[in-house]
Amino acid sequence: MTDQQPTINIENLVKYLEPLIRRVIREELTNVVKDAPGLFYLNPEMPIYKDMEEIQQRKSNGQIKLYSHNEALGE
Repeated sequence: MTDQQPTINIENLVKYLEPLIRRVIREELTNVVKDAPGLFYLNPEMPIYKDMEEIQQRKSNGQIKLYSHNEALGE
């Protein structure tokens, strides 16, 4: 009897791991927000604030489509 190890390519690895990683991150962020509701504050000088403004502008211009929670996560 020989032991056979399954092989998996990168595309399949991403396909299986991405939903799991998203769920774990979502659960952890939910816990952080519940435990420290005032933790998240975005100052207009922060790079992430500027990134979010750029994303909103690109959405307004039709350059990107943002998906709802249900569309993105299928839940």
